[in-house]
Amino acid sequence: MNNSCADAKFMVATPDTPADVLTIAGRSFRSRLMTGTGKYRTFEQMRASIAASGCEIVTVAVRRVQTNAPGHEGLAEALDWQKIWMLPNTAGCATAEEAIRVARLGREMAKLLGQEDNNFVKLEVIPDSRYLLPDPIGTLQAAEQLVKEGFAVLPYINADPLLAKRLEEVGCATVMPLGSPIGSGQGIRNEANIRIIVENAKVPVVVDAGIGTASEAAQAMELGADALLINTAIAQAEDPARMAQAMAMATIAGRLAFQAGRIPMRSAAIASSPQTGLVGQSPTTV
Repeated sequence: MNNSCADAKFMVATPDTPADVLTIAGRSFRSRLMTGTGKYRTFEQMRASIAASGCEIVTVAVRRVQTNAPGHEGLAEALDWQKIWMLPNTAGCATAEEAIRVARLGREMAKLLGQEDNNFVKLEVIPDSRYLLPDPIGTLQAAEQLVKEGFAVLPYINADPLLAKRLEEVGCATVMPLGSPIGSGQGIRNEANIRIIVENAKVPVVVDAGIGTASEAAQAMELGADALLINTAIAQAEDPARMAQAMAMATIAGRLAFQAGRIPMRSAAIASSPQTGLVGQSPTTV
């Protein structure tokens, strides 16, 4: 892997400031980019892309691993879980009850792979098979139960500020609003609502779904998101590893730009140079 991407993870820190770490449920991560394991053409592409992304959190669809669904046979053994934090997800669950059951299986899977203290779960409750939009009521119901069972719940939701706040109030570790529908590559279509979620959240906000290219990843981070979860845009790119590196750099660039604070937008131009003391200009008389 080109070392420029790995080194870039530390660009946000300076000798005078602490590392700009992402903290979820008391656990700290240096990378603010999470990736997935689905839709890759080969395990080799998946491993190369995860390495190129510099990510530390990788999500895995528990139900697809448990059933050895096509493309998921041997997936749990394909990565080094001593180096990567597993984020089991409840993809494929249409009801709160299903999601709760699969979350429990995911916790056991993480333990079997050596992550005894891993209580993370990416909560997805999606009854809609066409647009894959999450069920807000089912998500809240499942989140309440899973929090009671000691899970660190990362719920995937529509960009609904009120739902995000309710999920935070019941104890979720993050909120994960979609930028646009899963795998659509439409980019950030919910910018106004994501801004509101970011402004009001006291837990990390992770933009998940819809990002198609690096400029959109940077845009999401410039809105103030704490992290991104990107799968399809990397896995289905013509060169997944190169796209993974681009997404890693865009995540860092967007974070730096947000921290730096952009200039205000104005309706007219403002000269970048002083308008006095120009060559040929008459001196001011007093």
